[in-house]
Amino acid sequence: MKLAILSTLLSVTTAFMVSPTQSTHNAFATMTTSSSSTLLRQAEETASSEATASDFQGSQAISSLTSGIKTIFSSEDIAKILPHRYPFLLVDKVVEYEAGKRAVGIKSVTLNEPHFTGHFPDRPIMPGVLQVEALAQLAGIVCLQMEGAEPGAVFFFAGVDGVKWKKPVVPGDTLVMEVEIKMWRAKMGIAKATGKAYVDGELAVEVQGMTFALAK
Repeated sequence: MKLAILSTLLSVTTAFMVSPTQSTHNAFATMTTSSSSTLLRQAEETASSEATASDFQGSQAISSLTSGIKTIFSSEDIAKILPHRYPFLLVDKVVEYEAGKRAVGIKSVTLNEPHFTGHFPDRPIMPGVLQVEALAQLAGIVCLQMEGAEPGAVFFFAGVDGVKWKKPVVPGDTLVMEVEIKMWRAKMGIAKATGKAYVDGELAVEVQGMTFALAK
């Protein structure tokens, strides 16, 4: 009886024992898996760090993106053409110009502009009417250099048609504007133009028609 019990205990104990070879193999497998996971994680972290570093361009590279854009009319030149002055002069420079036809101008939007104090205190947005006004001033730069007009003369808004705003314009944006003169009647001092403006290549505002009257 005792022998039978001893035999049973021995067989049960043997069933739950792991051979030294199997134990060593399992430990090695566990170590290998752990090492592989660590190496993979390190490789991923290195790749992520290198990708982040490669995305960083630096100030010179970013600045050079506009190196091919030449200034046709500077802010000083514009002040000799338009009668507007701070805080209502809304064209910083002109970078493309076809006399009597069309122009491309730049407006750098900054938080220092007074209308942002109230529009809006917690979410500054350039008023849509000022975007249209900026386009009108750009058209004025073209018109005031045409036959029958003189630099420094005053143009009045006579009408605006088909205005569509596509996205908010906020401080830090660069508003790239384009206008095209569709009609100019020198004797009557009447001009018609279209305009549009972009921020980062996306259309921000579009005006299908602007009418101006030269002050007499």
